[in-house]
Amino acid sequence: MQLIDGKATATAIKAEIAEEVKKIVESGGKRPHLAAILVGHDGGSETYVKNKVIACEQCGFKSTLLRFEDDITEEFLLNEVRKLNEDDDVDGFIVQLPLPKHISEQKVIEAIDYRKDVDGFHPINVGRMSIGLPCYISATPLGITDLLARYNIETSGKKCVVLGRSNIVGKPMAQLMMQKRYPGDATVTVLHSHSKNIKEECAQADIIIAALGSPDFVTADMVKRGAVIIDVGTTRVPDASKKSGFRLNGDVKFSEVAEKCSFITPVPGGVGPMTICSLMKNTLAAGKKEYYK
Repeated sequence: MQLIDGKATATAIKAEIAEEVKKIVESGGKRPHLAAILVGHDGGSETYVKNKVIACEQCGFKSTLLRFEDDITEEFLLNEVRKLNEDDDVDGFIVQLPLPKHISEQKVIEAIDYRKDVDGFHPINVGRMSIGLPCYISATPLGITDLLARYNIETSGKKCVVLGRSNIVGKPMAQLMMQKRYPGDATVTVLHSHSKNIKEECAQADIIIAALGSPDFVTADMVKRGAVIIDVGTTRVPDASKKSGFRLNGDVKFSEVAEKCSFITPVPGGVGPMTICSLMKNTLAAGKKEYYK
């Protein structure tokens, strides 16, 4: 069994990005600029945005954080999005989710200029990804494909099970694993809350990508020997031994599944660090106008 180290991989990729940014700036090019909008005081969102700002510094990007209280109107937020769309110095930006209930997340996502949508959530980017055109791919699926590639994990012709059908992970992950490229060319089955024979389907899989948000869902009897396990789950569960009073728990029961695998991602330290790293990759592409002129 080999542990897939997302933390080390993300560090290496950010160092590569920083080196490229240094060369761009030295040759007179523009330093990539990422902006983020944070509404309210959700603890998870605050931590995530703080980590994005730190990652921007590590990559040599310019970053801007716009903070607003959670009582702002939808109209106000849409106006802020328009301003960022029109700001030529901003290469890419994100609106941190979730948003307060009175604001339509879909309306905000669709208001973002798809050429600056480095989160990869805009329907144009989602559509382009689904047919294999260059675009911004949402951070978690992009991070997973990077891990598969960096660890030279064979995907062509393999049976891949994706657990979960969210718009952010499950659906795009299934699309990417089907694409005619590496990582990809896999035979993909998507399983969800209404699927039958989940245990049997998983037991036949060469690769399992678990993105359900259900702690310890994947157990040893669902995994065949030599399978590759990518655990996307990060659920907070109570743990009195931790200073915070909780620990992050994956969708895979690591203690009993790990010994059966050829490769497995830990939680934390697996897929998680790759998500912010992927956002940095998309921002670099936005700065270079790689996909959209």
